[in-house]
Amino acid sequence: MKNFDNSFLDEKKRLLAGIDEAGRGPLAGPVVAACVVFSPEVKIDKVNDSKKLKASLREELYEEITKKALCWSVCAVDHNEIDRINILQATLKAMKSSLVSLSLKPDIIIIDGNKSFLSDIPTRTIIKGDEKSFAIAAASILAKVTRDRLMIKLSSEFPCYLWDKNKGYATKEHIAALQKFGPSCYHRKSFIKNFIDF
Repeated sequence: MKNFDNSFLDEKKRLLAGIDEAGRGPLAGPVVAACVVFSPEVKIDKVNDSKKLKASLREELYEEITKKALCWSVCAVDHNEIDRINILQATLKAMKSSLVSLSLKPDIIIIDGNKSFLSDIPTRTIIKGDEKSFAIAAASILAKVTRDRLMIKLSSEFPCYLWDKNKGYATKEHIAALQKFGPSCYHRKSFIKNFIDF
């Protein structure tokens, strides 16, 4: 994974940023994006696509990534904005916000997926980037851990939806609670219209 990232570097491109998101699919809560820059020699064992890691390991790696990165940033776009501009545009907005919030300016950006945003820094989209790139995988961990922590916190406000377990995704229990109790103020109206009338 590290060799993949370093293949983008040369004498003119010395700093690479990896970007990924968490939370495109849930019925509630924000979409969160992270951007991470490492020095070329930094390696962290067990960094991988966040979806392939246990929550406890993601938490451990979060601490190590944030300590060893040259710089990192996490940004969220909330459910209201998702409804207003759609999930793709909200995701790209969160990604760009995470980039511009960095304390350093990278020379090249690699982004998980096949969609990019306008930037004065060269960008490359990488399909399944979280499986190929160390920096994108690290960003996926930061985004996932940040979003999970937020959904657990929001779950204490609305325990009936079991967000502490499902993180806002459309599980049977979440849909049943949505149908029984109606939507909360954190639900994405454009996402839940397939499950309830309101």
